[in-house]
Amino acid sequence: MNGTVIAVDGPAAAGKGTLARRLAATLGLPYLDTGLLYRAVGRRVLDDGADPRDATQAETAARSLTPDDLQRSDLRGPMADMAASAVAAIPAVRAALLDFQRAFGRDRGAVLDGRDIGTVVFPEAAVKLFVTASVQERARRRFLELRGRGVAADAAQVEAEIRDRDAQDANRPVAPLKPAADALTLDTTALDAEAAFAAALAMVRGRLGNAPD
Repeated sequence: MNGTVIAVDGPAAAGKGTLARRLAATLGLPYLDTGLLYRAVGRRVLDDGADPRDATQAETAARSLTPDDLQRSDLRGPMADMAASAVAAIPAVRAALLDFQRAFGRDRGAVLDGRDIGTVVFPEAAVKLFVTASVQERARRRFLELRGRGVAADAAQVEAEIRDRDAQDANRPVAPLKPAADALTLDTTALDAEAAFAAALAMVRGRLGNAPD
């Protein structure tokens, strides 16, 4: 598995992060949640009282990002979601973070999850998974996640925010969210966590030619 790159893309709350972490642990590969990079950039912009859509502010935040920024406790939730999506649409931000992502996976291989791993970051990845689920199911999962963390949430508002995020990600001019042409699609709408992981692992091993652990 040394040097193998596995790209896991998909929309918000589809379960790609959980799957990517488990795949990395099972296959003995490093793991990177690339979405945290954009969330951290968005948070830094918000900390400065600026608009995440401000290209100059966002690029400055991206180029000054440190590993400590990825350990923040406020990188999840509706505000962080929308800030991340806004900065991710800025070409200079994506350029600033692209080298970091590629360097992470280049030498030892890795499992990376995000929205453009298979299309932009590692178009030559050995395996590309596109993990998705219905809007209603993804909104239900996000609502339960927020409630589980003690965050007050309204189910209808959560679904509206998921739809807005989907539209923003799919329609941005730079690296829009879409499956790579050779990606394997996994719909987790009707799958629990164990069934989704089993399906993803089978897809990866099938694409790698049943490589051993």
